[in-house]
Amino acid sequence: MKRFVLPFPPSPEGMIRLYEDDYHYLVRVKRLEAGMRFDAILPGGKESQIHILSTADNILIGECMGEMEKMPSTLPPIALFQGFPKGSKMDLIVRQAAEGGVSIVAPFVSEFSTVKLKKDYGEKVKRWERIVREARQQSGSEIKTEILPPMSFDSLLEYWESLKKEYQRPLGILFHQAPLEKGTFHDYLNNYPDFVALAVGPEGGFSRQEVSRFLSVGWKPMVMGNTVLRTETAALYGTAAIRIILLESEAWTPDQRGSSSLKFP
Repeated sequence: MKRFVLPFPPSPEGMIRLYEDDYHYLVRVKRLEAGMRFDAILPGGKESQIHILSTADNILIGECMGEMEKMPSTLPPIALFQGFPKGSKMDLIVRQAAEGGVSIVAPFVSEFSTVKLKKDYGEKVKRWERIVREARQQSGSEIKTEILPPMSFDSLLEYWESLKKEYQRPLGILFHQAPLEKGTFHDYLNNYPDFVALAVGPEGGFSRQEVSRFLSVGWKPMVMGNTVLRTETAALYGTAAIRIILLESEAWTPDQRGSSSLKFP
């Protein structure tokens, strides 16, 4: 279901004022008028309904009708550690991640990335944040996707170490083009992780040194059949597979041999 993502929280009195692009979308495109209501997602991820009081003077004034109660998500956060790709591919990856319920997108400059790490990615991050908002608005995703500023490979592993301190059962999965280990998504996810990160390389994948460093800090290698996926396809493919398996985890049960199999009705 499409829900409007508020760019900022309501005032202490529960009021909102929307201008320019937001006004155009709601009033000109969606044809909303004073007296109507629309579903919204607050910046913190909670849901509400907005009662429109006025659309005069190119300003939409609305009242937040309180936060809606909803069942808390039982899924662990999913993070995408994305090797910086060429051109505008990162825009597509960010959009697909937001639509697919990824909680964190962490771009990093890999050894095979053609771009170099810069000091200031402020404008890029702002654009990605706009893309996230548009994608959540289109898809109705309740998950607030956070975009981190691009970082070096060393900084990425430092970030991973900080996550290991924050979560009890974090799981890192390394999407690789070579079969380093006969692991499966289901085998890895069957241990009920409370945080899942997927690392996808840029064009050309990861270097041997990068693979070695991922494995040295406990990441699990993963390859999907004999097909070599483009980086933007791998990001979508991998995060979607993780989310689907987690959503359907109750349909799986251990068999007598200690492995896992589908439980059919």
